[in-house]
Amino acid sequence: MTTALWIVTTVMALVFAAAGTVKLIQPKEKLQHKMPWVQDVSARTVRLIGATEVLGALGLILPAVTGIATVLVPVAAAGLAVVMVVAAVVNLRRGEQKVLPVNILVFLLATFVAVGRFALPV
Repeated sequence: MTTALWIVTTVMALVFAAAGTVKLIQPKEKLQHKMPWVQDVSARTVRLIGATEVLGALGLILPAVTGIATVLVPVAAAGLAVVMVVAAVVNLRRGEQKVLPVNILVFLLATFVAVGRFALPV
């Protein structure tokens, strides 16, 4: 179980770090081609979402690796699960049902990490 948690945690951290970094460094206009939802929010909100994703990714890995405040790992995973619920709501409102399976999959993975790390501390 610990190995599965580490694999899922690492993959999630990489995905959220990459997605968040893109939102932090790319101009909103450039993101609109790949992420149509950015049309509905300000550039500042896009940056905030990107920062949240990067911080969540760091929260998945750094506490576990350093052994400092390891309770932050499941907290970060739970926070990223909430991010995915919000993303699913936005996608539903925009009629982007094709993206929902990805939202659901990442939500389930984040929930797996959160529950697993609360039950089996790092």
